[in-house]
Amino acid sequence: MKKSRYKDEQIVRILREADRDPISEVAKRHGVSEASIYVWRKRFGGMHTDEVKRLKSLEVENTRLKKLVVDRDLEIQIMKEIAEKKW
Repeated sequence: MKKSRYKDEQIVRILREADRDPISEVAKRHGVSEASIYVWRKRFGGMHTDEVKRLKSLEVENTRLKKLVVDRDLEIQIMKEIAEKKW
């Protein structure tokens, strides 16, 4: 996935500006397209900055836990293959 120029907290601040001012002005001010603002609004719609930070930490934790599960599954598979071999 392409990395954004803006951090999630910055995106939320831009969206709050877009709630107050016309989207075309906010897009020009920050050098982004109007379509980007609409995509961000779909993703971060009603969130505040602290909620975005919490979401980011949960995503990092979720990724770490998924890796742990994959490692455990691999270990179990290896142990099964070893147990099936006749010595």
